[in-house]
Formats: sequence, C-alpha cells, structure tokens
Amino acid sequence: MNEGAATMRAPAPRPDARRPSGIRVDLRIIADMIEPSSRVLDIGCGDGQLLRYLVQTRNVVGRGIELSQVGVNASVAQGLSVVQGDADSDLSDYPTQAFDYVVLSQTLQATRNPRRVVSELVRIGRKAIISFPNFGFWRVRLRLLFDGRMPKTGALEYEWHETPNIHLCTILDFVDLCDRLGAKVERRISLTSGGRTSLLQRSLHVANLFGEQAVFLVSRPPDAAGATPT
Repeated sequence: MNEGAATMRAPAPRPDARRPSGIRVDLRIIADMIEPSSRVLDIGCGDGQLLRYLVQTRNVVGRGIELSQVGVNASVAQGLSVVQGDADSDLSDYPTQAFDYVVLSQTLQATRNPRRVVSELVRIGRKAIISFPNFGFWRVRLRLLFDGRMPKTGALEYEWHETPNIHLCTILDFVDLCDRLGAKVERRISLTSGGRTSLLQRSLHVANLFGEQAVFLVSRPPDAAGATPT
C-alpha cells in the first residue's frame, strides 16, 4: 500500500485517563461499542493496542492499517494482522461492507481529505467508530480568545509548527459532515479533560463546549451503502 501523508494517530489522552485494564479510556469506549465475534478494521492502529484488546475480550476477526513501519512491526510482533497503509489513499482498495466495524481513532484530523475518509469508512463497514479531539472545547476557545495563540490541551499537545493535525474540527462540525454525507449518528460520547465520560451528553452544544474529545458511532442508510464517496 502507498505510504502517503502522515495519517498517524494523534496524541492520546493524558496517562491518568486509564482504567485498571491498562487500555486508554477512549479505546475502552470504542471496544464497548463493538459486538463480539465481529469483523473489525482498525485504521491508524498504532502499535495494535485496541486490536489486541478486541481480540482478547471480544473474539473479533481484526485487521489493521498503520502508516508507521514501527507501528506495523509492533503489531505484527503480537500476532496481529496489520499492513502498512494510508487512510487518505488506500481505503478505496477495500470492498463495500467488508467489515462489521471500521475504527478511526484520533486520526481523522490528520487526514488530507476528512470528508472522503469518513465516506469510505461508512462504505467499508456496516458501522464506523470515529474519535477525534474537539476544537470547540472551552479551554481551546479561551486560549484563542485571551492569548490569541493556537491552543494546546491534553488531546492537542503539539506546537502549531510541528503538529500532524491539519483539519481540526468541533463536535458540531462533525455532526454537520455526517449530515452532508447522509451518515446516521447512532451514538456519541464526549470525554472531559480528565478522560472521563461527560455527564453533559444530551445537549449537542453543551457537549461541544465541555467535551475535550468525542467518540461517534455512525452508519450509512442501506439505500446509500454502495454510494461512491465524494
């Protein structure tokens, strides 16, 4: 597969945002959305942490794509089926509805064409699970308002001149994108700056203000499942 622009998985939540199992909170939430014995494709899988957890706890048939050769090697060393590839250029190689779930965790904002990537996700999988840092988070807004500088948070920890994030968005922006693509939002969860599930889930605007990260479960209606991505 083609090694194109960096679609690496962006900074993880702070180290204290972990559960006793050792897996990151956002990845645990993603895992809880996946039915046992499903076919799963993890795009930007890193060192295979989520895939390994899913195989061990959900008995899934897991596959992964990772841009970094280091990540591919680490995953393969654990017995995981992972190939080197780029979310921006290689997803068209996969057949429609080839997987039950397609996961894109903390990677969407690092892609060159997020709209096309999301469209491919809901084509390849019956359901897509997408997580990303929320640029509408209140600390981000305050940093821009009072300091006039690009913000840094636990989920956005790079300096502006070295960040892999090229298409940052808010929760509201992502919902709008799903609407434009005809993708159905089946579930959404926002995470606080401490890595905990936000209690303010009902109001989309409130979640957009207080959620540092978001996890979405989306799908495409059956009559649009075979549509060509735009």
